[in-house]
Amino acid sequence: MNRPLVDALRGMEVEKPPVWIMRQAGRHLPEYRSLRERHSFQECVTNPDLAAEITLQPIRRYAMDGAVIFADIMTPLEAMGVDVTFDPGPSLVPHDIDQVAALPNLDPGDVAFIVDTISAVRSAVPNDTAVIGFAGAPTTLLAYLTEGGGSKDFMGLRGALRAQPDTAAEALDRLAREMNRYLRIQVDAGADVVQLFDTWAGLLDRDTYARLAAPAARTALEGIDVPTIYFAPGAGHTLDLQPSVGADAYGLDWRLPIDEAWDILGNRSVQGNLDPAVLLTDGRQIRAAVGELLDRTAGRPGHIVNLGHGIDRRTPVEHVHAFVESVRA
Repeated sequence: MNRPLVDALRGMEVEKPPVWIMRQAGRHLPEYRSLRERHSFQECVTNPDLAAEITLQPIRRYAMDGAVIFADIMTPLEAMGVDVTFDPGPSLVPHDIDQVAALPNLDPGDVAFIVDTISAVRSAVPNDTAVIGFAGAPTTLLAYLTEGGGSKDFMGLRGALRAQPDTAAEALDRLAREMNRYLRIQVDAGADVVQLFDTWAGLLDRDTYARLAAPAARTALEGIDVPTIYFAPGAGHTLDLQPSVGADAYGLDWRLPIDEAWDILGNRSVQGNLDPAVLLTDGRQIRAAVGELLDRTAGRPGHIVNLGHGIDRRTPVEHVHAFVESVRA
């Protein structure tokens, strides 16, 4: 069975560019908000019936080419013994670099619910819809671990990478090997594609990215036998370095025109890169922006249409329909 998303990631020509949206299963959908009134975020992630239902909600509405599993990048850290709460963002006890380097192996039994969710979704979606698994990249996970939660600048991470570069490399390798294990678990469960989110790699200078972040991301993706996507928003200054990660495709944010960014990356598949703010405008502007995006790619094989970041929770459902319909028209 051909799956357009998988084919495009492999650089093959497809009839129309496949489309999905990061965070498509979530807060912009009224059915998701209704479900969350009765269940906590962590309950939704760890209950396979709830997680599968949330994953399927945007597929029913928009018939996306990819169904991204409803989970969180913190999920595998919990299986490594890290206590995480959400209020609403992740909150955990800050770890120093030595503690991260000494974290135990991920316990597959503690992510069994992810396996059950993927299995349920794979059985429910159309055969031509790809199931998308994901993990956080080592640098981004280390950012949360050292800070204890979210931050605008993650000074703790940046300071640790400079003060203890050797131990930091060990910590990143520890996380990378466990994320590789976690991604393999998802592939074995039925994921057709996996994406590595490196949300905070863009805070690093080029040298630090090349020495520490990129090698760790490469280890996380090493030997994965389905198409892989690497996405580092806000890291346009590292685009020419990103191919060293070894992914099959690279996600692009909205800061550079897609054709310019693609030329920097070279002969690889790309994903993106409509500004999520476009979906807060109106149907006419959405259609115009999609038209410009597709004009810039000029039918070049290997393009997966997506936003340049996750969908904003205020996005009207009808604007998502306009986006998807514009791509398919």
